[in-house]
Amino acid sequence: MNLMPSRDAMERAFHDRDASFDGLFFTGVKTTGIFCRPSCPARKPLPENCEYFATVKDAMFAGYRACKRCDPLAANGRPPEWIERLIARVDASGGERIKAAELSSMGIEPARVRRWFQRHHGMTFAAFCRARRLGKALGTLRSGGSLDDAALGHGYDSHSGFREAFSRHFGSAPGAARSSECITTTLVESPVGPLLVGAVDAGICLLEFTDRRMIEAQLETVRRRLNCALVPGDHSWFTPLRAELSEYFAGTRREFTLPLVAPGTEFQESVWAQLRLIPYGVTISYEELAQRVGRPGAQRAVGTANGMNRISILIPCHRVVNKGGALGGYGGGLWRKKLLLGLEQGKPSEPELGL
Repeated sequence: MNLMPSRDAMERAFHDRDASFDGLFFTGVKTTGIFCRPSCPARKPLPENCEYFATVKDAMFAGYRACKRCDPLAANGRPPEWIERLIARVDASGGERIKAAELSSMGIEPARVRRWFQRHHGMTFAAFCRARRLGKALGTLRSGGSLDDAALGHGYDSHSGFREAFSRHFGSAPGAARSSECITTTLVESPVGPLLVGAVDAGICLLEFTDRRMIEAQLETVRRRLNCALVPGDHSWFTPLRAELSEYFAGTRREFTLPLVAPGTEFQESVWAQLRLIPYGVTISYEELAQRVGRPGAQRAVGTANGMNRISILIPCHRVVNKGGALGGYGGGLWRKKLLLGLEQGKPSEPELGL
């Protein structure tokens, strides 16, 4: 699915330095060889000297370098202002459906909302609102609130409608949910693109690149492994996660201290445990990793387990390469693997064309 705005819309947004389009596309300037955010303050080139890309990866693969003024690779940990404003409106609405006319009255194009939530959360805006509302209702129940507080306080007109929606989403009736939990998810910006992260009370259970082809399968796997529903929202683990990721990308953190929750098969867990023992700035081969887990010769199997890792960067599967030194595979794309290894080895570089 092509989630980019129309070319006319991108040309207008780039010309007007419209920050509300930041993250939806990037502009490559043919005459300078750089790519920018829509809001870049630099002097604008002629339209015929521009081309547009959906992701940082696409722009870099096309041979463009990141602009130093608007810094499209910067990690700020925050969504665009208009998204923050919209989510605040969702929370203030008590669960009422926000229709297209209301979005337009807020100065937000409904099509832009659809594209943003589909791209960054893998769900429609309506599904996001529904999951967020039910997540808050679950929080009310877990904190000792009554069924009335959970249902009527979060936009449901009746107990029966609330029970039906709750049971469909969480797999249990509201009365049985006081001791249960959900996987809380949010979006974190980073120099390697948006990261979809998830947490439960015991720690971080998900950190995936939003444009990864396997993202839907990974979300389903973590939901099934933990027997929890995924709910957009905030969690106490997200603040330290953002801080540690920011330090990592700044080159000042070599080890992560956050607790991780990564259930898998016995073999997968043994592989992921060995990955966490690979020091910062060091790489090992798939062959050596197979030996470390007691399965010499099982390079293909450890490669598959690497690819099933749901907590990228914190469980550093990017530190495993081919025996001859070639990068090998990486679920997040080889351009990211090269950038992560370059960062850790003190020689940051841009990906070569064709990786």
